[in-house]
Amino acid sequence: MKCIPMQKKVLITGASKGIGLALSRHFLAHNYEVIGTSRTGKIIEITHSSFTPIALDLSKTDSVANALKELESLKVTFDIFINNAGIGPDLNYTEPEQDTYLKTFEVNTTGTTFFIEKMISNITKEGKIIIISSKMGSIEMCSSSCSVAYRMSKAALNMYSKILANKLNGFPKVAVIHPGWVRTMISGDNTSGRLSPEESALGIFDFVISDFDNSAFWDIETQTHLPW
Repeated sequence: MKCIPMQKKVLITGASKGIGLALSRHFLAHNYEVIGTSRTGKIIEITHSSFTPIALDLSKTDSVANALKELESLKVTFDIFINNAGIGPDLNYTEPEQDTYLKTFEVNTTGTTFFIEKMISNITKEGKIIIISSKMGSIEMCSSSCSVAYRMSKAALNMYSKILANKLNGFPKVAVIHPGWVRTMISGDNTSGRLSPEESALGIFDFVISDFDNSAFWDIETQTHLPW
């Protein structure tokens, strides 16, 4: 009897639009089972037998708790965990504003960090934790005074990712990805980006399935390592 390999499983946060939606479709096309999160738990753009949507708002502790309970009930161990959800309400603004500053950190840093911490035990030792960040979080590369909260939140997330990689020591592997300048709605009508969500997702997919170095900080556009 021919042995049929089991579907690999991937969890993708922020899967209802942009890069997350494109990633979900790409993994499904390559025979992965995908669980995708969105704030509402409804992702009508995907109707596939191997796709399961769940609700997750990283800025709300009760939503995180409910998502963790739902994931636990599914009894799924993930091969890949892609932390894609994020916001950037102050992108391109020169002055920080307190409400959006706090909201940015709630989602991009605090919510993401504690959700990852709770999920580690549900990822295979041979698995991969991928954190979609930004080169705007690179201190060495910073030459601008705009987008204060976004840059700071991503710099903090990058540090957490490095700490996590040190702690796990490659089991599972951890990597940080700059997805490129992508045409998404994260900062309004960002139509001038160099990459479509699909192009960025393809580059991310190729990196994720590769044998990358633990604690890599990778630029999808240039296919090079980035300075922290």
